[in-house]
Amino acid sequence: MKLFDSHSHIDDLCYKKDFNEMLARAREYSVHGIMIVGTNEKSSIRAVRLAENHKNFITSVGVHPHDTEKCSDKVIKALKTLARENSCVRAWGETGLDFNRMHSPKDIQEKWFEEQMYAAYSLDLPMIFHERDSGGRFLEMLKSAGLNKRKGVVHCFSGTREEMFQYLDLGYYIGITGILTIMQRGAVLRELCLLIPDNRILIETDAPYLTPAPIKNKVRRNEPGFVKFVLQRLAEIKNQDMEELGAVIWQNTIDLYGEI
Repeated sequence: MKLFDSHSHIDDLCYKKDFNEMLARAREYSVHGIMIVGTNEKSSIRAVRLAENHKNFITSVGVHPHDTEKCSDKVIKALKTLARENSCVRAWGETGLDFNRMHSPKDIQEKWFEEQMYAAYSLDLPMIFHERDSGGRFLEMLKSAGLNKRKGVVHCFSGTREEMFQYLDLGYYIGITGILTIMQRGAVLRELCLLIPDNRILIETDAPYLTPAPIKNKVRRNEPGFVKFVLQRLAEIKNQDMEELGAVIWQNTIDLYGEI
């Protein structure tokens, strides 16, 4: 079985002391592909540097909505150059809107989300989207940009049934995290995942965050190997063979990001 952690932040300093051990555990859990997602210029550069030394790593570049207050035309230009010059860069993101924590003002988030959509379009890169509590504004901006045929994934999906179907209608994949495994927090997601076609699902850890059950009872920090617990729970919910579903989701990830 080959699994792909389609969204991680293993450039985080929390992995510095045991990075190689963490990767060994990932291999033991059948993880053969890892996407390291950029959240700003510095993290995007770190991701690319890591990928230079690991053939099963791919990366994205982008500015997270939390970091948009520090974004600029200069940053976008630097990220575009990074993407053009490094074949490991397979997507743009994590970008979108987050009106929950409000680390950046709404108007600033919207400005740089729009700019990043067009940057991704100019480079023919799929997008990794982040949406939280935008009250429909995220979907409105996606549709008004006129880029409905672009590829992308709604990372860590936590929206409504109606929003999910709109994302699917726009042609996007749905990213499923360890939230699926959490008793109360994942209840709605477990119902909705039954409605997602198998060929439109990606699995992800968002490591070091969102550690799935049951491993979260033993360790606090999430890591790519734990994506196997997300797949295991997903297969149980869908009443499918885990290896067969894993093969479909591996292919979904390759279809979105290309071969590794």
